[in-house]
Amino acid sequence: MPSPQLVALLQRIDKAKEACLADEHGAFKALQDAARAILTEETEKPSDFIQRVQWAESALSPILAVAVEFKLFQQLRDAGDQGLSSAALASKTKIDQKELLRILLHLKSTNVIGMTREGSFCSTRLSNSLAEPRFQESIMYCHYVTRQAFNGIPEYFRRLPNQMPSTHPNGIAGPFKIGHNHNLEFFEWLRANPPNEVRFAQFMQGYRAGNINWYDPGFYAVKERMLERFDPTISDTLLVDVGGGKGHDLCMFADQYPDHPGKIVLQDQDTVIAEAIKDSRFECSSHDFFTPQPIKNAKAYSLHSILHDWSDANALKILENLKPALRPGYSKVLINEIVLSEEKPTLAATSMDMMMLAHMDARERTDSEFRTLLELAGYRVLDIVSNPGAAESIIEAELA
Repeated sequence: MPSPQLVALLQRIDKAKEACLADEHGAFKALQDAARAILTEETEKPSDFIQRVQWAESALSPILAVAVEFKLFQQLRDAGDQGLSSAALASKTKIDQKELLRILLHLKSTNVIGMTREGSFCSTRLSNSLAEPRFQESIMYCHYVTRQAFNGIPEYFRRLPNQMPSTHPNGIAGPFKIGHNHNLEFFEWLRANPPNEVRFAQFMQGYRAGNINWYDPGFYAVKERMLERFDPTISDTLLVDVGGGKGHDLCMFADQYPDHPGKIVLQDQDTVIAEAIKDSRFECSSHDFFTPQPIKNAKAYSLHSILHDWSDANALKILENLKPALRPGYSKVLINEIVLSEEKPTLAATSMDMMMLAHMDARERTDSEFRTLLELAGYRVLDIVSNPGAAESIIEAELA
């Protein structure tokens, strides 16, 4: 007889399935969450859990790195529906057939690749996607950079005093420094290791691929809150993307709103701006967000995944340097970040929080933490807008 909890979870899956068939935003994530809950809460013994997480899934990271290095996913994709035998793959990759077979079987058992009726190995929708450059680089980045950082977490907690990471003395190294056994900060380390800097950029592209963006229909009301309220007599600038990297967000914003009023401006440091996307639809400007904002009275200033990189003290400095540029009652600050729920935490949110802990000794913030931070900086929160299809929310704020 199934338990009431299992019945409730099965009903949750049915509801998520209907949402998937209706193509609702976030429906597939809801289905994944329900399936994981059935697995871990109702059907999995502790020994099963340890075998899955500590054995099977831990082994996937190095095995995926092997698959990338020897182009296994490309070989299977190019072979089509007939697939390839382990002998054929061994010949193409120059890997010993018996050893390669072990890797192939684990990739099959974890549903990364498939198998034909004739016993050959074949590609899947997932493995074909993993053959793309951005996901290939993501795999290598996570294996060679992230795994070591995660390995530093236990020692970090042993050293951590009873206070928040944002206030602890600089003498306490974070997980990244511990795991990689060096004294460089994360971004300094990336600059000193150019191949991994490239991998990190690809990793971030892969992370955001397929997610709904704040300016997409059904998320933040860009038309009503930005475009229709833009006043060219106050400023000729509609949107400033502060620390906006190479301009991917502004390209997609311009795609969504080709007839937007006013200018849109990309800001980042000199070295980043030098490699920015060449697009006449937006201007590029060198700016360090720890210095006063030079563009005054814009309708909106966007900070996408900026504050979570920094301690509260540094986040306050960023926000305070933005304040003098804001027109009271007109300019809005749009903070595009994960807002951690303390009641219903999601895997997407908590796993990114663990990534922030491991890499930068930083953190995602809760609703109350964002409100406290913004209040201390002299802002008031107007709204926090979320969408089921996105891990990140939009926190809309203005001068208090």
